[in-house]
Amino acid sequence: MQMKYDLDITLFEKATEVLRAMAHPLRLAIVEILFENGQLSVSDIHEKLDIEQAVASHHLRIMKDRELVVVKRDGKNAYYALNNDNYYLLLQILRKTL
Repeated sequence: MQMKYDLDITLFEKATEVLRAMAHPLRLAIVEILFENGQLSVSDIHEKLDIEQAVASHHLRIMKDRELVVVKRDGKNAYYALNNDNYYLLLQILRKTL
């Protein structure tokens, strides 16, 4: 006997996009430092991770496009913050699982 499940494909598609956007060591590190620090500029992030600013910008663009982070502008400065603190919770679950 086969069981029928009521699957929310739209939810699964959105979850897949979020997981893809997080699926890089630097992006996971960005999730962690944004959770710990609130909002940071690209310069702050590249200094904390000891990576090139262009690399930090690239990963932040991916995260922004998938709505993992939001950008707040203050004059010519841009500050990034997690769109939802639950993204950090996903990282914590991975830590406990692995």
